[in-house]
Amino acid sequence: MVRIGDGKMARLPVSTALLASLEARLRTLLPADLYAAAWVDPTPATLQKVFEHLRTLQSILYDYMPRQVSETLPQPGEVRREWQEGTLMFTDLAGFTPLMEANAAAGKGGARSLLRVLNDYFGTMIEIIGKSGGNLLEFTGDAMLVQFTPNSRLNETAQAVRAGLRMQRAMARFKDIETPTGKQTLGMRVGIHSGRFFTADIGTPFRMEHVLLGGAVQRTKHAEGSGQVGRVNLTDEALERVSDLFRFEEGKPGFKLIIDDLANELGEYDFTPGGRRLARALLMDRSVSGLLAEIEGVVNVVEPLASYLPRAVLNLLVENAAKRQIPPDFTSPTVVFVNLIGLPESVDRVRPEEENGLANSFSRVFGLVNAATEARGGVLKKVTCHLSGSDIMIIFGVPNAHTNDAYRAAECALTIRDIITTLHPPTVDGAPVNVYCQIGIAKGGVFAAEIGEPRGRREFNVLGDAVNTAARLMGKSQRNQILMTPAVFEEVGSLLRTEPVGEISLKGKSAPIMLYALNGFPTE
Repeated sequence: MVRIGDGKMARLPVSTALLASLEARLRTLLPADLYAAAWVDPTPATLQKVFEHLRTLQSILYDYMPRQVSETLPQPGEVRREWQEGTLMFTDLAGFTPLMEANAAAGKGGARSLLRVLNDYFGTMIEIIGKSGGNLLEFTGDAMLVQFTPNSRLNETAQAVRAGLRMQRAMARFKDIETPTGKQTLGMRVGIHSGRFFTADIGTPFRMEHVLLGGAVQRTKHAEGSGQVGRVNLTDEALERVSDLFRFEEGKPGFKLIIDDLANELGEYDFTPGGRRLARALLMDRSVSGLLAEIEGVVNVVEPLASYLPRAVLNLLVENAAKRQIPPDFTSPTVVFVNLIGLPESVDRVRPEEENGLANSFSRVFGLVNAATEARGGVLKKVTCHLSGSDIMIIFGVPNAHTNDAYRAAECALTIRDIITTLHPPTVDGAPVNVYCQIGIAKGGVFAAEIGEPRGRREFNVLGDAVNTAARLMGKSQRNQILMTPAVFEEVGSLLRTEPVGEISLKGKSAPIMLYALNGFPTE
């Protein structure tokens, strides 16, 4: 019922009344024009467009998710956890920064060229991973984390090694890439470790995240970082499972480099997986009530998947669903990197009766940090493994820009530090966990795009110098310290309490740069 001019109540049309029960759930899942059309003109033709849009969005979200999420839909806000055994692979791309810089001067044309190269690279690697029996868990910038699960037929560590060798062989096509400033070359490092790791789905109904925790994940990351471009590097634990299948040579202490002398013995693939796409919903009843029932069924699938994306990224996908691509761009956001230390490492010491408390504590931190980010217009991109702790990447200025993004980022960093330092820690191995953070903030050029397989596994990602610099500042910071670059200091130094730290050399920088510590708000 709605009130009209003379104060009487008018009854909504039957179609609108039926749609009203779904309206709140559709607000964030429909593009603005389609949402308005559905409300003002809920005819079968319009509702069929709503259904088709939601079905397309479901397919896109499925491609954005790791298999663990998409195959077993969670209840948003429900904390799930389990231990898993298997082999993990980390890959990292070498040579991306000069490739990006070579294309940046060409503007949008350069962005499209760079995206073609990146998607060619990721598409090639994702195909090899899938056909080798692997499961791509996440993109971490230009890196990937892949899982190989034990099975009765094949040695999953051998599958991972063969996949890594195939991927390195495939890198030959990226040696001479034409750019506006000349030829560029991409390389790749691959690290592999076998062991036991902890997985959890954490967060709130508004925003969920799938995380991997524990020493096994960190050992895999260490294997990649300690390896060589063009080689597959194994931890001693992984090598034990395949030492009779491959030849190797000594790498850094605790690691071995696989020798690729297999010729045709490598084989083409270990496993050809079936399609990972969800079954498409079909329209059986095209009446208004039938269409709304079908729409509700798709929404029941889309909502849990959508909760795993930052709201701003979800909005991008919703508005661009018909095009099936988010336009690439070069831009200059402010990037915050937070290293949460204590909770991730404690997983390997947790007693069974303490697991729930640890997972809930991590979920609480993530939920509060995401709220602090969203409240200031930022995007909490992802929680990923670090050599110590877990990294939380936060972006201000992409995809939505504000005139004071640097200040928003600084204010957010201070709030996050308060959240972490005032956390009531969980008990692990009978004692409270020692939890703290390191934070870095940088501003500068990045490449923002939907990266991966254009019609397969992919994510909206931000890569470039500002991302790398923020991560390196995070690594240089002390316990609960926030470090920032001169570009950030110039915008917030007169508004917040800061102090110079001194000139520090950073990887990738030709000369030392002056760093500043962000200490607090003026009233503190």
